[in-house]
Amino acid sequence: MVVQRLDIHRRDRGERALVTLAGVIGPATVPLLRAALEQCLRDGMTAIDVDLATVGSCDSRGMDVFLTVSQCADHVHSSLRLHHPCAQISRLVDGTGYAPLLLAAPARPVPPVLLTGLSRTSRPYGGWQGGGDRAGAPVAKDAIRLRRLNRRQAEGLSEDLAELAVESVAGLSAEADRKRDDFLRWLALSARRPGFALVVAETTVLVGCVFGFPVGPRGRSERGLQESVQRLTGCARFLLLTQVVARHHAQHRDIGRRLQQRLLADRHTALAVTLLPAADRAGQAAFESWGWRNCGAMLGLPGRGAPYVLVLFGEGGGPVPAPRTAALGRA
Repeated sequence: MVVQRLDIHRRDRGERALVTLAGVIGPATVPLLRAALEQCLRDGMTAIDVDLATVGSCDSRGMDVFLTVSQCADHVHSSLRLHHPCAQISRLVDGTGYAPLLLAAPARPVPPVLLTGLSRTSRPYGGWQGGGDRAGAPVAKDAIRLRRLNRRQAEGLSEDLAELAVESVAGLSAEADRKRDDFLRWLALSARRPGFALVVAETTVLVGCVFGFPVGPRGRSERGLQESVQRLTGCARFLLLTQVVARHHAQHRDIGRRLQQRLLADRHTALAVTLLPAADRAGQAAFESWGWRNCGAMLGLPGRGAPYVLVLFGEGGGPVPAPRTAALGRA
């Protein structure tokens, strides 16, 4: 009896996943293939490139996996493409009628997107070497690109993001250390929440980031906040932004606004909410310059003092409520 074997190797390049297969796709190996491709979607990959150059054959169940994952990817604005199939797999794909959807253009190589970090001396950032538009495309000095990271990528870039967050207090070591620790703590806590999302802005270096997670009626830990925001805005669901960082740049204000609107669009959410300490006047002013509306103090939340709640509707969203003190509802 011949034992089927399928080796699966995955390499992430920015938001693309390159999955290299070697062996046979058959009854014994189809579950492994399905698990690997579905994991790519769970990790937030926006493109899945499957290299079949060393796959000898694929049965109908394996093709069903490719079709099913491709359809799921389309629903979450992602894609799956098959590269270098053998003659048998090509005939199988043609028989499904989905060849234009599944097969990548043979003359177009997969563009490499290499994710590397900033050093402490802020050397040129490598996150867009050979970016997604065309391989080897140069990055203009002031051209700002926005990119969503999955949890794994966010963890790998956490120290670089923390360095960006403390730039404004670089001369005060104690304050910088505290701010860095706070940033890393909020990033770690937010990353554990379902629906966590993070978007970075890049030129040749990192220039900004924003992250948060969705809050809805079924959540328990933010139930009081959810009820109060719903009374203020009429929205039962919203995105709670826990951090926004934008480097001082010629397009500083535009960076923050674009990051926030991109995050709302990616999560298909009409409303963003953030909470700021009452004493953080500079932070409130920055958010207001990005188009946020200050709704006043949120009474009754745990901790010292009443934070201020600020709201931002997505582009084309509804009216923003007038500022007032928001009393916390009880569960």
